[in-house]
Amino acid sequence: MPKLPRLTASEAERLLLAAGFAHVRSKGSHRIYQRQTERVVVPFHAARTLHPKIIKEVMEAIGQ
Repeated sequence: MPKLPRLTASEAERLLLAAGFAHVRSKGSHRIYQRQTERVVVPFHAARTLHPKIIKEVMEAIGQ
């Protein structure tokens, strides 16, 4: 498996929205995106790099 890119929350949000996900709701600092039955939760902390497990979840959701 290739190495995962380092993403911030805003970069992950841009990828999810481009892949057809919609921002459903927010709870605290977490934003929830949904496309049909698929749901992704992204912790939104300004300018901090996301944990690799969250990046992997985002990449699998968008199909990369």
